[in-house]
Amino acid sequence: MTVWEAPTASGPIDAVVALPGSKSQTARALYLAAVSDAPTTIRGALDARDTRLFVGALEQMGASFAPQGGALRVTPMGERPRPAAIDCGLAGTVMRFLPPLAALSRGTTRFDGDAAARARPLAPLLGALEGMGARVHHEGAPGRLPFTIRGPLRTPLGAQCAVDASASSQFLSALLLVAPLIGDPLFVSAPGRVVSMPHVEMTVRALARAGIDIEEVDEAGPVRTWHVFPGRPSPGDTDIEPDLSNAGPFLAAAMVTGGRVRVPGWPRATSQPGDAWRAILGHMGARVELGDDGLTVEGPGAGNYPGIDADMSAVGELTPALAAICASASSPSRLSGIAHLRGHETDRVAALATELNRLGGDAQDGGDCLAITPAPLRPGTVETYEDHRMAAFGAVLGLTTAGVGVRDIECTSKTLPGFARMWAGALTGGREP
Repeated sequence: MTVWEAPTASGPIDAVVALPGSKSQTARALYLAAVSDAPTTIRGALDARDTRLFVGALEQMGASFAPQGGALRVTPMGERPRPAAIDCGLAGTVMRFLPPLAALSRGTTRFDGDAAARARPLAPLLGALEGMGARVHHEGAPGRLPFTIRGPLRTPLGAQCAVDASASSQFLSALLLVAPLIGDPLFVSAPGRVVSMPHVEMTVRALARAGIDIEEVDEAGPVRTWHVFPGRPSPGDTDIEPDLSNAGPFLAAAMVTGGRVRVPGWPRATSQPGDAWRAILGHMGARVELGDDGLTVEGPGAGNYPGIDADMSAVGELTPALAAICASASSPSRLSGIAHLRGHETDRVAALATELNRLGGDAQDGGDCLAITPAPLRPGTVETYEDHRMAAFGAVLGLTTAGVGVRDIECTSKTLPGFARMWAGALTGGREP
């Protein structure tokens, strides 16, 4: 894999960065459109490797997708999905959202993906599906890709199903998405800790917007439970917001260079976890303004802002970009609640500590936390482990340290195609280099 030389900023940047659609919103919109009661149109859908894999899988199951004037026209599948052989790539949404859908059919569907995908956890979800009548055959390690699954799913005793969502909120979202298609009212529960709750809230909002009757029961109790009633979704036409998590590296660039970045189309109200950037960066001394023209962040510059002690359990995907910001702070930082990141595209906690230390930084892997003490960095190559967020992390480090390379910058195509071009453009005031 080639090494990309990360550009170093010659001064404060001043850029307008228009971001493509949210990956998380796109996946939910594609799913609901594919099982809806009528053809629908999705505007602003992300076109990246993850979403292409998601579309390809749904097409194998019987849905069809056609570009239409910059939008995507979706014709839903039949009442039950067709058996298929699904390539998950490294997409968590494919390997977790679609097995429950496949299990509505009596036919057998096989799931596999990239080599790195075989390390991602699936056992809690597959176990929950087996409890609902699915038959799962593991071809390798239990609870991992590859496997086959067949149904049909049935309403469990007491009309209740539960899944441990402490390792991934996608397990819970997967059951919520399939619940209205099973045929009976169903209680879906997640005992204990639920990570990345904004993503669950995004799923619930998408279902409600599509006309599904869903309500949370005893929200303050120790077990989060939703009552979901049967019905085919009717999402109608859907508009996808810009991906606010992908804004992170560009906002980080404003922070460490003492520059300014504006992201057009930033929603005033959203369930996206990336909206937390407003509070996080404001707490660290940035000037943050949300207006009709989008979100504008003006950063203090490297060494001119304090570190942060932040619980990232709800917004873990922001951790890599925030870690890069913390590396240039004036005081130590502690990012906690991130043990679940070990099951993402790579073990992100270990990877962040390893790569920051490789460049001369001071990062300590604390299991469920990452402690970062700012230190001068030296030239070196950041390994990405096929993880798009690790690649963006390396790009941010390169802004303030000459000689930083990033191996396999193209892995950013997973969620943000053309990242290197966009990055170079941001450093030249939003102009193409």
